[in-house]
Amino acid sequence: MEYWLPVIYVAAMGLALLIYVVLDGYDLGVGMLLPFADESEKDLMIASIGPFWDANETWIVLGVGVLLIAFPAAHGVVLTALYLPVTIMLFGLILRGVAFDLRVKAGDHRRTLWNRAFFGGSLVAALAQGWMLGSYVTGLQGGTLGLLFSALIALTLPALYLLLGSSWLLMKAEGELLEKATRWARLSLLPMGLGLLLVSIATPLVSERIADKWFSLPNLFYLVPIPLVCALAFVIMAYHLARIGRLRALPWVPFAACVAICVMASLGLAYSVFPDIVIGRMTIWEASASVASLQFTLVGVVITLPLILFYTVYVYRVFHGRVTELTYH
Repeated sequence: MEYWLPVIYVAAMGLALLIYVVLDGYDLGVGMLLPFADESEKDLMIASIGPFWDANETWIVLGVGVLLIAFPAAHGVVLTALYLPVTIMLFGLILRGVAFDLRVKAGDHRRTLWNRAFFGGSLVAALAQGWMLGSYVTGLQGGTLGLLFSALIALTLPALYLLLGSSWLLMKAEGELLEKATRWARLSLLPMGLGLLLVSIATPLVSERIADKWFSLPNLFYLVPIPLVCALAFVIMAYHLARIGRLRALPWVPFAACVAICVMASLGLAYSVFPDIVIGRMTIWEASASVASLQFTLVGVVITLPLILFYTVYVYRVFHGRVTELTYH
């Protein structure tokens, strides 16, 4: 149990953060697309994420909560090093929450202001999350190379969110908004693919530890499916986005392919990091709480995680289908 408890907790934390990237990623992407739509389309875009976006953010709370409870030493190191981008991200998420309601309730004369606030909050949160991920991969070391790498991911992650957001709208929108979503998805596909390729090339350059894990034999052969699946998913998205007939018959395919890329990237990151929780500084066993504490809180995790999963699936099942006009009561 002393070996497996930290592994169970880090797996739960990784799962929560992966689900967050996918679910909150698409609604951040929709927020960043808001300036490119007309007023009626903005309402439909907000309506497409309205039932979900609060629940989507639950997953980052769960992930950070697991980090605090199960790995307190790492929690202190990570959040201390990332204090500024975490604060900026929280400001962005708070701004989105305020703008979501006030864009309508503050009156028509203020709607443009709050639409811009929703866009700004979405963009700031996405950029901050990308910077945090880049800093984490470099082992929180900083330096010129580390800062450049963090900046690269800070630009790549919003591109991924834009693709997730536009792909989400392909499943939810109709009419002219659907045509615009198709165009947005096509435009965001290449920047996302290019950014992901550059990140893949740069990662072993900024981390000798990751380079050793990826390019040593026989590990290299075991890991080949990760880039191959990503490349296949990219080709599938490009193929469907170029063919309107297939896109309308199977609107979920681009979103599913984008999710597949997120899953593969997460598996690659998990392999690169494990067994460290802070690269080159502490392993999950060195950072973990006592066995007694982990056993006690495991009961809560075992209850909470399936309940949140059930609630998430239930909400998406209830509100599936094309979006209807947004109304406030």
